[in-house]
Amino acid sequence: MLDVTLTEGIFKKSEATGLTFLLDLDIDRLIAPCYIAAGLKPKKPRYGGWESMEIAGHSLGHYLSAASIMYKTTKHPVLKERIDYAIMELSDLQAQSEDGYVSGFKRDCFDEVFTGEFRVAPFSLGGSWVPWYSIHKIYQGLIDVYHFTGLMLAKKVVYRLANWAERGLKKLSDASFQRMLICEFGGMNEVFADMYLLTNEVRFLELAERFQHQIILEPLSKGIDDLAGKHANTQIPKLIGTAKLYQITKKERYKKSVMFFYREVMDHRSYVIGGNSIGEHFGPSGTEPLGILTTETCNTYNMMKLSAMIFEWDQQSQYYDDYERALYNHILASQDPISGGKTYFVATEPGHFKVYCDKEDSFWCCTGTGMENPARYWTDIFKQIDDTLYVNLFISARVTLEEAAIQFQQTTAFPFDETVRLSVSSGNGIKLTVKVRQPAWISEPMTVAVNNQVVSSSIEAGYITIKRTWYEGDELTWRLPQSLHIYHNKDAKEKVAFMYGPLVLAAALGKEQYPETDIVGDHQIYNHHPLIHVPPLITDEPLIDILTCMDEETLTFRSLPVVGETGECYTFKPFFMIHHERYALYVDVLSEEAARTYTREAEELKQLLLLKTVDYVTPGEQQPETDHHLVEVHSRMGYVPSVDRHWRDAYDHGYFSYRLKTAATPLLLRVTYFGGDDNVYINDVMYPRLFDILVDGISIQTVHLQSEAPGELVERDYVLPEQLTKGKQHLEVTFQSRKQTVAGGIYGVRLLKREAE
Repeated sequence: MLDVTLTEGIFKKSEATGLTFLLDLDIDRLIAPCYIAAGLKPKKPRYGGWESMEIAGHSLGHYLSAASIMYKTTKHPVLKERIDYAIMELSDLQAQSEDGYVSGFKRDCFDEVFTGEFRVAPFSLGGSWVPWYSIHKIYQGLIDVYHFTGLMLAKKVVYRLANWAERGLKKLSDASFQRMLICEFGGMNEVFADMYLLTNEVRFLELAERFQHQIILEPLSKGIDDLAGKHANTQIPKLIGTAKLYQITKKERYKKSVMFFYREVMDHRSYVIGGNSIGEHFGPSGTEPLGILTTETCNTYNMMKLSAMIFEWDQQSQYYDDYERALYNHILASQDPISGGKTYFVATEPGHFKVYCDKEDSFWCCTGTGMENPARYWTDIFKQIDDTLYVNLFISARVTLEEAAIQFQQTTAFPFDETVRLSVSSGNGIKLTVKVRQPAWISEPMTVAVNNQVVSSSIEAGYITIKRTWYEGDELTWRLPQSLHIYHNKDAKEKVAFMYGPLVLAAALGKEQYPETDIVGDHQIYNHHPLIHVPPLITDEPLIDILTCMDEETLTFRSLPVVGETGECYTFKPFFMIHHERYALYVDVLSEEAARTYTREAEELKQLLLLKTVDYVTPGEQQPETDHHLVEVHSRMGYVPSVDRHWRDAYDHGYFSYRLKTAATPLLLRVTYFGGDDNVYINDVMYPRLFDILVDGISIQTVHLQSEAPGELVERDYVLPEQLTKGKQHLEVTFQSRKQTVAGGIYGVRLLKREAE
């Protein structure tokens, strides 16, 4: 493993902020759920938010990963003390268990699974919320502690935990095992592949391969795109594990699955900042819908890991082009430089803003990966493969190649300066090939000099190659010529993003109608916050001429005075520098002719809907349903590609219900249906879609769906009697089927303010 340390620059500052965030957390509070799960009294109260739910303990796992990776590069002594203490605590708790189980939630769900007769849904297993996903973080944290600090006790704890799982799971038939994988399971295939590498015990490799979710991976191995409607970050870790298994087994179908998935996501389902998904789900290929709940940060963390893994077997520069875009424009941009808070979603809706976690009640999945992100900055700047050192990222850092007894110092102010220097700070007479990535975004070919002498160099797979014997004081220099270039939205070419080199430039829009704080415990609290009008740019000038750099030191740009009808200017900054204000990643650019027919009607309707919305659920999607306390019996869910929406229904006296927030005002319930829904066959019996809508147990409407608008989504409004809502903070909305009938499908449930009669 290379020994890399960040030096000066934006990533060093961000790393320091991430370190402070880690040091501010209380390790006893993170471990508290593990005590409670073992039936013991914790030393301190557990944290709130997700750490007070069944997913508890995932944050401890992420913390262990983040702390150990951060310790490897910073050698901060408090991190090592925390790591040693946490592992000892987990070891002591594990000793209370006869078979090695230790986690942040009770084992009942797993005991049910191990019988072979278990309840399962996409985000529920044995009656618990994604238990394999949650315990995966503990496994990974323990593996990372051993890998990055060498602590043997961590290996002993994870070995016992792996034994527990292997003994329980070997009882399952292959069919039952695949049925279990319906529920999100994180990267358990990667974990057991790692356990094989740690122990050389074939049983762990066999278990890793059993964790291959065939209904997802088999189509990918054949080049079939069936990703639309899938929960995005449920799938990405499956492919990371598959990549690890390819590295071990060299099975070609694993590689095919990984490569097809990677390009489908990167090329056809990603946004300008390198992230993907809307409402946590993949949409149809080639789409890029803007919204508030886009680009879940976890997804980008995982796709960057996948980029780095693929590079290990295919040294093409494109993988670090992808990585770099995501690193600067999503990951670096996702951490508040003041509080260290992390984003869950990064909105692409023009005029929205970033929402950051707090340190008490958040602990979202993206809080966990967000702890790791600044700790990982050093991990992919350089890669050593055989006798070649790859320079993949242009970040100031020191790297020591222990086997080669040579140390390099990379020095640069990139992206604010285009010059990079790589000098030998220690080592003499060392033969080594250095390959420097030539980015896809450069505006002219790179030139490379050795000790101030320009040298001819070959370019292969996007890398400039320098082969020589290196001596202390030798210096390799190159320039990274940057320029403005244009990115067009996949859905609407008039929606444009401006880029400078690898950087996305966003319009900084200030704090009009801004909330009191954007550091919160509930990451969806501002889903219905008022938007602002973001006028289009109106010009017949070439797009590349719209922006002018006003400050080269900060890369601040200004548009021509062509904003809307006012003739004002937008100020554009690197997106990673925009915090605590509104922004626009994409702006509409219209010609003078197109502007004459431009209307704000759709925008104004969207704003009005936001202002009237009290609460909203998208059925069939994990996080909204969890947030709204879904209860379901005889219920199903699915996805219709033609409208890119999920649905939920219930049948044969089954039902499903949501708890919605209310407001002290007259209300109506708006339900979205698919206009083509009609009678449906279940077990060869025809069921009509006939059902009742209940609010707090009282029926307000009987609905009979009869294909009134084939191919379209339709909305129906139901007025809620004030005696049902008055004085309440929440309403329980239930969709109840009858004997041999179906309730739904339901595609949206929205509670709206209405005008008093």
